[in-house]
Amino acid sequence: MAINKVIVIGNLGANPDIRALPSGQNVANFSLATTERFTDRSGTKQQRTEWHRVVAFGPLADTCQRFLSKGRQVYIEGRLTTRQYEAKDGSGKRYRTEIVARQLRMLGNRANGTAAPKAEASDDIPF
Repeated sequence: MAINKVIVIGNLGANPDIRALPSGQNVANFSLATTERFTDRSGTKQQRTEWHRVVAFGPLADTCQRFLSKGRQVYIEGRLTTRQYEAKDGSGKRYRTEIVARQLRMLGNRANGTAAPKAEASDDIPF
């Protein structure tokens, strides 16, 4: 048995980048920051931020476009995937690990005081 599942709660570093695929389906790309706060052995408070690349397809991407903006706190559930691509400068292969979102929840309230809906991906996500 194998499981590829990741859950993160964090804040968007910028507004989502929305593009249309040749199929007409939308894809959203955004970065999500998770921050770990802890006290080290000497008693000093520390903070460490990890950045995660997130990609969402179809209706989930449409939800990202409508509701997400820089700084928004979200819950993301999905799977990890690593893509390989050629560097623009021709210097060789590059790899990018990202979270393919299957479920998204906006946390907290929007500026107008109403909670945003939960969104889930359908099973027709391109791989």
